[in-house]
Amino acid sequence: MRIADFALERYFARWEFAVEHVLCASDVEGWSMAELLELADDETRAMWGGLRLGYTESTGHPLLRREIATLYESIDADDVLVFAGAEEAIYSLLNTSLEAGDHVIVTWPGYQSLYEVARAAGAQVSLHALREDDGWALDVDRLVRSFRPETRMVVVNAPHNPTGMLPSEADWRLLAAACAEARIRLVADEVYRFLEHDGAATLPAGADLENRAISIGVMSKSFALAGLRIGWLATRDRAVLDRCARLKDYTTICSSAPSEVLALIGLRARDRVLARSREIVGTNLRILDDFFARRADTLSWVRPSGSSTAFPRLVPGGPAGPSADRFAARLVEATGVLLLPSSTFGFGDSHVRIGLGRTDLPEAIEALDGFLGS
Repeated sequence: MRIADFALERYFARWEFAVEHVLCASDVEGWSMAELLELADDETRAMWGGLRLGYTESTGHPLLRREIATLYESIDADDVLVFAGAEEAIYSLLNTSLEAGDHVIVTWPGYQSLYEVARAAGAQVSLHALREDDGWALDVDRLVRSFRPETRMVVVNAPHNPTGMLPSEADWRLLAAACAEARIRLVADEVYRFLEHDGAATLPAGADLENRAISIGVMSKSFALAGLRIGWLATRDRAVLDRCARLKDYTTICSSAPSEVLALIGLRARDRVLARSREIVGTNLRILDDFFARRADTLSWVRPSGSSTAFPRLVPGGPAGPSADRFAARLVEATGVLLLPSSTFGFGDSHVRIGLGRTDLPEAIEALDGFLGS
């Protein structure tokens, strides 16, 4: 298999652990082990204390799959397959569902795996570009008009990274119905689900909207447990899960036993876990509201409706200069604050991603402010 370099991951490999402030992270500040274990109930505390470090069930611990299923309305434990993060889930799904000549539509800018793995599998990929002039909205009519006879899959990340786009429920259901009518599989990348802003409702999960639809989930983003490397696919189409399980035999085989127990603890305590994530993101959003109001001559943004990311644009003629690449490079060298330029998404050179989930955002914004000057 030949596949293009993952530009975002190469960028992070260079910078993520070498800077003082990662202002472009897409995850929420991780839980400490001690804090997470304090959330354990009697059963999971006993599981942790008596854990043996052997192999685990390849599909995922039965209790973990059962708990994941409670995130959905129509899914049970046998409709869930656990992976080493969402990345492995994406890789397995696209490689077992697509072949040469198939056509896939993917929202863009977006996570490179969602389209690059499809291309490597031989599929033709059309990128459904979100438009800043439209508030980064998902244009369902335009997307449906791009359906072809050979279209097999539509992949939508919502809430969206990097723009923070959140479709209306009406548009979301309209897209699901259009896909079902055309016998096209809807794949909902929902890794930022439950991080809706300002009281916005959580959308129905893709897997609940139609029998063939698939939801991708992970512990890394909304649940702030990226280090566990636990993700999953949820769908009522068990033939899809069977194909993915057979490919997984050649990748990780099974998940980490400690990670599965810790993920179960986090999911059972999800009200507290998600409340913490929403509090961090909400506090940071208010800080950024003030920052963008003060720095309107430098950066403009479409305020995100969900997720833990935003995608501001460098104002033409402003003090940041015309190039996001050059601005990010100057900033990190001068201050140790890391932004993610839009070139890592293949999306021009005028935007940067800002992460909303880290607790050091106030210090990072103060350093950015100082760099920009008065």
